[in-house]
Amino acid sequence: MSDSHATRLVVNGKETTLVLEPAVTLLDALRDDLGLTGTKKGCDHGQCGACTVLVNGRRINSCLSLAVMHDGDAITTIEGIGTPGELHPMQAAFIRHDGFQCGFCTPGQICSSIGVLDEIRRQVPSHATRDLLAIDAGDDELRERMSGNLCRCGAYPNIIAALREVGEGRP
Repeated sequence: MSDSHATRLVVNGKETTLVLEPAVTLLDALRDDLGLTGTKKGCDHGQCGACTVLVNGRRINSCLSLAVMHDGDAITTIEGIGTPGELHPMQAAFIRHDGFQCGFCTPGQICSSIGVLDEIRRQVPSHATRDLLAIDAGDDELRERMSGNLCRCGAYPNIIAALREVGEGRP
């Protein structure tokens, strides 16, 4: 372990230091070293979005990022979003709109959804953005932004409905 590096992460508001090999992905550090198994390992190639987490508020595929690259970063996993007694508005909207079926992709979908709405709030354009001066949260925009998160059960219309509800500030 002479090649290992001490890496300080702030995960779900709690600071921790892990001693990691340089090639350990953020996904594997979260799951294997911290026991946060809500973040799923789907394709392990950045193609499905099941491993999406928020790093410093921005969504990333944790399977494509090395943990040592995130020294000092604030990482939010599904375990850090809401509690059973006080759900995050996105979690509650997913339940109301049945935005999940089997549930495997749901943690990544929820993290990505929260990131998407933040991107729109900050007026960050996507490939579907028609007017760079007035980015809206229309269905085409939401579908494009969520296109990196796959759902094998096909809950896409329900996920978009949950995004629209939270994006519009409806309960």
